[in-house]
Amino acid sequence: MRPLDGVFVLDFSRVLAGPMATQILAELGAEVIKVERPGGGDESRSFAPPAGGGESAYFFAFNRGKRSITLDLKTPRGQEVARELACRSDVIIENFLPGKMDALGLGYAAIESRNPRAIYISLSGFGQTGPYRDRRGYDTTFQALSGVMSLTGQPDGPPAKAGFPAADMTSGLWVVIAVLSGLAGRACSGHGTHVDLSMMDVQVSLLALAAARLFALDEDPVATGTEHPGRVPSAAFECADGGWIQISASDQHWPALCRVLGLDELVADPALRENAGRLAQRARVMDALEAAISGRPRAELADALRAARVPVGEVNTVREILSDPQTRARAMVGSFEHPTTGRFPALRTPLRLSGFDDPLLEPPPRLGADTDLVLGELGLDPAEIEQLRGAGVI
Repeated sequence: MRPLDGVFVLDFSRVLAGPMATQILAELGAEVIKVERPGGGDESRSFAPPAGGGESAYFFAFNRGKRSITLDLKTPRGQEVARELACRSDVIIENFLPGKMDALGLGYAAIESRNPRAIYISLSGFGQTGPYRDRRGYDTTFQALSGVMSLTGQPDGPPAKAGFPAADMTSGLWVVIAVLSGLAGRACSGHGTHVDLSMMDVQVSLLALAAARLFALDEDPVATGTEHPGRVPSAAFECADGGWIQISASDQHWPALCRVLGLDELVADPALRENAGRLAQRARVMDALEAAISGRPRAELADALRAARVPVGEVNTVREILSDPQTRARAMVGSFEHPTTGRFPALRTPLRLSGFDDPLLEPPPRLGADTDLVLGELGLDPAEIEQLRGAGVI
């Protein structure tokens, strides 16, 4: 048994944020029906990199464990079928521009009148209100507009995006939070809810610490590379063999750090015993640390610092962390069997549960593979299904 067994999710979302959320829900036990366009489906099915067998590794990363049906939502019959599915669903998730689902007769008002227990999530770039509501955008658009991009990169360099689609993926996590909140609220109240979730709002919410500096100091934060604006030392340093190491030390770690690096002069200076003093002398401290660390191999230094209980982490590549002993011990890399691609690796949902089965890693669906089965569950007979197929509705 998994925590969301018995929860029915109708997924109109595409590409990344919404599909990531519904994949998490599926792996936690929900039955997720992914509604796709006849012919092409979710456009991410054609995104690079290829996984083999004509499939997309991008699509594989965010669509595991779902069922896929094709349905032309531009046709009255397609809309009617979609409404029937929505009225039988616990959760509906869509990421169209505001007003699009209303125009299709699939907006919250139309569904709520027949299914008042529905949790309906509208995920859009800028939300259902505000002057930007009709704007289009992608992950990097939101990273740029929200200020996140201005905080990323080196102080003397241009703005930089995060190394992964941070706006999409954090928004996907908030969709999951919204769904679970809606289900918990419905259990208490008996009614559903419409959640207006803006990807832009999600990114602004991530500025909590940067905003705190602005509120407290009237200081507009800027990029600081790997350094922390309020703590010294907290930065990445290059080692003798070209590897990099991230050290983040508080007051209690400072003496041990200095002893490992042989910095007797610094550890003896009372002005540097507390973080405020090290902040005031940031350049002196950083220069001394960089010189000492540049003469030590990364692995040897990391082991010495960990033995001294100084928080430290090697700056790993993706290949290094996916083969790391801790990653292997936690079984974070699994695999699934796909009918055309064969066995393909995948990262597991990182929850481990007591009293329930852990999230299940299942293959993503072929386009429209479950159309006949799902429509049959709605009560359509084979002749009706073939009629819909002949009319291009499915």
